[in-house]
Amino acid sequence: MQLRIVHTTGYQYAGGAKASYNEARLTPTTSAEQIVVHSRLDISPTPWTYGYRDYFGAEVAAFEITEPHDTLRVTSVATVHTNRPVASPPALAWAELTSDEVADLHCEYLATDDLVACPEDLLEASRGIAARSTRPGAAAREICALVHDAMAYEPGSTDVLTTAAAAWEQRAGVCQDLVHLVIGALRAIGIPARYVSGYLHPTAEPLVGVTVAGESHAWVEWWDAGWRGFDPTTDEPVGNRHVSIAAGRDYRDVRPLAGIYSGGCTSSMFVDVQITRLA
Repeated sequence: MQLRIVHTTGYQYAGGAKASYNEARLTPTTSAEQIVVHSRLDISPTPWTYGYRDYFGAEVAAFEITEPHDTLRVTSVATVHTNRPVASPPALAWAELTSDEVADLHCEYLATDDLVACPEDLLEASRGIAARSTRPGAAAREICALVHDAMAYEPGSTDVLTTAAAAWEQRAGVCQDLVHLVIGALRAIGIPARYVSGYLHPTAEPLVGVTVAGESHAWVEWWDAGWRGFDPTTDEPVGNRHVSIAAGRDYRDVRPLAGIYSGGCTSSMFVDVQITRLA
């Protein structure tokens, strides 16, 4: 599937900002499962920019604007060809996954903090699933289904700083919250797991040439002799409608746009995503 994504985001500064310093993670990366045919990042006002690839492999545009401005607007335009394989059966046994070699290689994806810490009742359920599952991959799929079934998808019910435990307590959240819950549960039973940011075409069978409103999306990947992607929000394996941008320990490692500004004013964020299937 070939998808074109136009993602416009930024800030309105009430009273104006004197200067702002930001990082954008909005450019899809080429991998074995997706090829970036074209990408462009437009920033207004025109800033000083510096591009680099971060510790986790994402493309980052760091930029600063040192003149007064009322609005910051960043537009990412990308055309991506996806060719994801059909999900394969679980590969590793528990003894292989929990070996010292795997733990050493993926120690960052086994650590927990307040953002992803697994609530006690979900932890107990996850341990029960692990105990009766012959392979970690099967347990991971079952935990994704558990979180999907337990959580209501309610935009606006949480924000980017909401912990997994708080979202679980109210049984409501958005894709970020479901992913944090799954990550916390998987790490608690010894499965390395990471957070992936990107986009999802919202139509199950997208029509070629039709542009639809989209949004930033997130899913989880766990280690099983390779990274296996699964979307707990839709309760399905990551497929050709998914376009990935960045991966990290949790949302804080993959924020699409983040920074600071000076000026003593308040700011409000705006976001618009348009997705078109080209082929």
